[in-house]
Amino acid sequence: MKISQLRAIVAVAEYGNFSEAALELHLTQPAVSHAIATLEEELGVPLFARGRHGAVLTPAGERILYHAKQAMQHLEMMQREANLHKGLHGGHVRIAVFRSVATHLMPKAIAQFHDQFPEVAVTIIECLAYTDVELCLREGRADLGITYIPTSQEFEAWEILRDEYVALLPPNAKISTPEITWQDLAVYSPILLSCLPCGRPLHNHLKNIAPFLNTIADIQEDSTVVSMVNQGLKAAILPRLAAVPIPPNVQVYTLPIPLERVMGVAILSNALQVPAVFKFLEMLRRFDFYRLAQSTY
Repeated sequence: MKISQLRAIVAVAEYGNFSEAALELHLTQPAVSHAIATLEEELGVPLFARGRHGAVLTPAGERILYHAKQAMQHLEMMQREANLHKGLHGGHVRIAVFRSVATHLMPKAIAQFHDQFPEVAVTIIECLAYTDVELCLREGRADLGITYIPTSQEFEAWEILRDEYVALLPPNAKISTPEITWQDLAVYSPILLSCLPCGRPLHNHLKNIAPFLNTIADIQEDSTVVSMVNQGLKAAILPRLAAVPIPPNVQVYTLPIPLERVMGVAILSNALQVPAVFKFLEMLRRFDFYRLAQSTY
């Protein structure tokens, strides 16, 4: 069944004859007659009774005309929706992010975007880890994502923030020097780390430079880790942004050998994007995430 056939039945029913319908559709009369005849053949029922006084709908034709009009209305709605998404007077941007970014950074960025483009809807898709963000992009469930970089070649990514990993020690911890050592941390073994896979860069870092540290990474909520440190139960190593708000009595130290997680906004390479997505991407690349992160800390 073709759109041209639906247009033909609507036009012939409206004008009551094939010649006027052909003029309305900017087609020849034989072309309109062929469209109706082939549609009748496909459906297996006559749609019009033809005579000297024109074309009159059959009972089956009246029912089918109703559905044809509904289909045409939906096609117009589809085109209207597409036109909205092609412009910036509407449209929808879906961005996949992991928790710390969704909590502390993205709401401010979205608010700034809405000030400029209030008719564009922006949806946050919260993910447990950056790997889930990338899966959302691959499956087409998100247009943009915040992930760790470097990424694989299937993505294009631009750096937006570097977030340092910090050591969190209980309020009663006794550190004899201004700078913490791996041995100081080892006293609080096992050390709580970010849950995998978000903690993978840290796991690899510690494996290379402090393999003697006993660590554990079985808690998904960073806030739970921070609370345990605050209660004097454990020490932990977390990205600073994931740890905030840090209780005032928790002791915070830079790692003996510093490590950062590099975060970037990513899109799937060669994906077809609407203008609203490109505008949001452009805004994210200009947005001062470093200043916002500093105010969050």
